[in-house]
Amino acid sequence: MKFLLMTLVGMAMTLGSVAQNKVLTMEEAVLGRELYPENLKQLQWRGEKNMVTWIEQENLVGQTVSGGEKQVVMTLGDLSRILGEELKQWPAMGWRSEQLMLVARGSEWSLVDMEQGKVTRKYAFPAGAANMTPHKNGLVAYTKGNNLYYMDQNGNEFAVTHDTDTELVNGQSVSRNEFGISGGIFWSPDGKKLAFYRKDEHEVSTFPLLDINSRTGSLREIKYPMTGMKSEQVSLGVYEVASQQTVFMAVDDFGREQYLTNITWDPSSEKIYIQVLNRAQKHMRLNRYDARTGRFEQTLLEEQNDKYVEPLTPVEFLKGDPSMFIYRTNNRDGYFNLYLVETSTGKVLRRLTDVDADVAFVGQDGRYVYYTSAEVSPVDNHLFRVDLKSGRKTRLTGEEGWHSVRMSYDGKYFIDSYSSLDVPHVINLKKADGSEVCQLLKAENPTREYNFGQIEMGTVKSADGEYDNYYRLIKPMDFDAGKKYPVIVYVYGGPHSQLVRNTWQADLRRWEMYMAQHGYVVFVMDNRGTLNRGQKFEQAIHGQCGQAEMADQMEGVRMLQSLPYVDTERIGVHGWSYGGFMTISLITNHPEVFKVGVAGGPVIDWRWYEVMYGERYMDSPHTNEAGYDKVSLIPKAKDLKGKLLICQGAIDNTVVWQHSLSFVRACIVNNVQVDYFPYPCAEHNVFGRDRIHLMQKVTDYFEDYLR
Repeated sequence: MKFLLMTLVGMAMTLGSVAQNKVLTMEEAVLGRELYPENLKQLQWRGEKNMVTWIEQENLVGQTVSGGEKQVVMTLGDLSRILGEELKQWPAMGWRSEQLMLVARGSEWSLVDMEQGKVTRKYAFPAGAANMTPHKNGLVAYTKGNNLYYMDQNGNEFAVTHDTDTELVNGQSVSRNEFGISGGIFWSPDGKKLAFYRKDEHEVSTFPLLDINSRTGSLREIKYPMTGMKSEQVSLGVYEVASQQTVFMAVDDFGREQYLTNITWDPSSEKIYIQVLNRAQKHMRLNRYDARTGRFEQTLLEEQNDKYVEPLTPVEFLKGDPSMFIYRTNNRDGYFNLYLVETSTGKVLRRLTDVDADVAFVGQDGRYVYYTSAEVSPVDNHLFRVDLKSGRKTRLTGEEGWHSVRMSYDGKYFIDSYSSLDVPHVINLKKADGSEVCQLLKAENPTREYNFGQIEMGTVKSADGEYDNYYRLIKPMDFDAGKKYPVIVYVYGGPHSQLVRNTWQADLRRWEMYMAQHGYVVFVMDNRGTLNRGQKFEQAIHGQCGQAEMADQMEGVRMLQSLPYVDTERIGVHGWSYGGFMTISLITNHPEVFKVGVAGGPVIDWRWYEVMYGERYMDSPHTNEAGYDKVSLIPKAKDLKGKLLICQGAIDNTVVWQHSLSFVRACIVNNVQVDYFPYPCAEHNVFGRDRIHLMQKVTDYFEDYLR
């Protein structure tokens, strides 16, 4: 075990003469946005102009890269006059160009010409319109029900698809948003063609969700493809605006249930690139198609892996030189890295980011490629650039912490937004070489009047001894080293998550500090299987979800048990979703350690989870029956010794109700007591003021049985 030299001692911090004596209320802990550091609202680049804009009180303000004074771009009063409506606050807005600002208010969009000071175009979307996707030429595509439409510059609506069968869905996200998929509409660069997903759900089974909002109640059926069962069939169509004709790409690599992801148009708008993944998620092909005819042209790259391949990023053509593109994968060198590929042949010319760390593509200008990575530390995120010709790498962010960046259109500047354990939030405007132009924001500590416990970051060796797993530990308010304190282990532990980062107060949720103020040690640790540590670290869970994760969490618990101020007889665990699965796994597999658990929306048996996520990490139940049996929590119900509360949204469409109700039934069969609390109108998560009730319920359970 080693501790990083990063600690925040809340009890010792003061601001002038203001004493730190306030204690969080539950409402502040759950909904208290004012307790998070200040940000700049709607911060963005002004189209292709090297100016950043944001909302400040009632004004849209801007700052040029020349480093001059901040200026008012438009007042709320001016916008109200232009729109012909008295606005109380700035609506959502975005720049379509340096001159044109798009303002979105519900189902009405307005295009405002900044030079003329008037609305040049209005879009009044019909009831039920969703997934609005604009092109810079003024066309906007959207969906209504299961069909796809677009609206022209004059507000006229045109139907792209005409399916009366509601099990054929067009223009919407597919594959339950896995594989980096976030939408289903893809305009060509020239705006003359529109690519879209088409999803055939005829063979997908349904699951009933109970709606109690009518006198007699009703059932709402959702399509839910469970592991090992029939899944949706996805195709990609291309609609030509001029001819009003649609062709479908001839994608036939792996049969009816292949996945299509990372849809990319080439700069000429003539070709489409698709990463095609087989149902088993072990074989991927990057294919090129003729967008006019749908004809398959060439497989450029292939990836295969005995565990799984997970394509997450579209290809990126070099600016000014479409003969090459940038490709991101973690299947070649063990980490997500960037590679330069020849467009005509698919030949990998070289690895651009030669680091043993996961990287994320940020931008490129044809000379430099910009990326962020974990190469400094897995809990830090920094911006680098690599020269395409020389391969020379330069680090562009020097300040310790987690940096998020947005490049300007021409790649000559970037917005650098960062925080670290003891730095609340800083936003700087910088040149592409990393030199600072000016500081846009330096936030104050929003919790300076509160009596916060000490936050520590450190590491514990993974159970296999190969990795350092990072944690945050919050000590109780007014900590006394001579006392013994109960512990709450908060856990998620699943793929694509990272709970511990070197950000303001170590990414803690305010409820954790609420519990620390009420006398608990709170411990959070990322284990094998989580994000940002390379392919081997993530794939350690494959085929037996929960096993490596539990082993690592128990190493963290053993560290806790070695601390003189920890009461080893009073250790509890809490988590939601994958964390709910982990909570019940820990309390049933280690009943001698965990006295109390609260599990929210827990996965109980992976046979009841959806195909795309479940089969990636567990394979199919037909090929890995022993693995599914091993990690199922149904047989573990008989081993429950401590107090367990399960909370569940009754209309959860992610972890369906079958999971938690089946575990309750197993407890009844085995004469084991368990507590259960449903949230009748909640889906997978509980939001809004209902969440105050939820977290009070969780708190009360620990107070009643762990205190």
